[in-house]
Amino acid sequence: MTADGTTGRTRRDRYEHGMEVLRQIDGEAGERVVNALADVSPEMAHQIAAWGFGEIYSRPALPPRDRQLVTLGMLTALGGCEPQVEVHVHAALNVGLTLEQIVEALLHAAAYCGFPKAINATLAAKRVFAERGLLPVHGD
Repeated sequence: MTADGTTGRTRRDRYEHGMEVLRQIDGEAGERVVNALADVSPEMAHQIAAWGFGEIYSRPALPPRDRQLVTLGMLTALGGCEPQVEVHVHAALNVGLTLEQIVEALLHAAAYCGFPKAINATLAAKRVFAERGLLPVHGD
């Protein structure tokens, strides 16, 4: 890191690195989000890639699967983030979480953020599972 707090990489380098990390974790779902923002808020699209994925998601202290569990919990707690829940359920599956682990994490969230938010997140996850041909999911 340089004295001014930057990594010494150019803005373009940070974006390209972030997009590489985003593709590895979120795949097409993440690229669709960035592309959808490009014509209305290119700076937000840039920051999602360069900062969100290039700087935050690529930090080594938490493995990608753990980051996705944290992200799903926070999005569930926030509520009203179902499109983002869908993107991150795709990501969770991409980084090795199982359907059962995702469902269990969303059930666990009900105890802390309430049933309405947990139900909405679970239904968002169900849409992803259906899209991927992974239904039905059987638990206990």
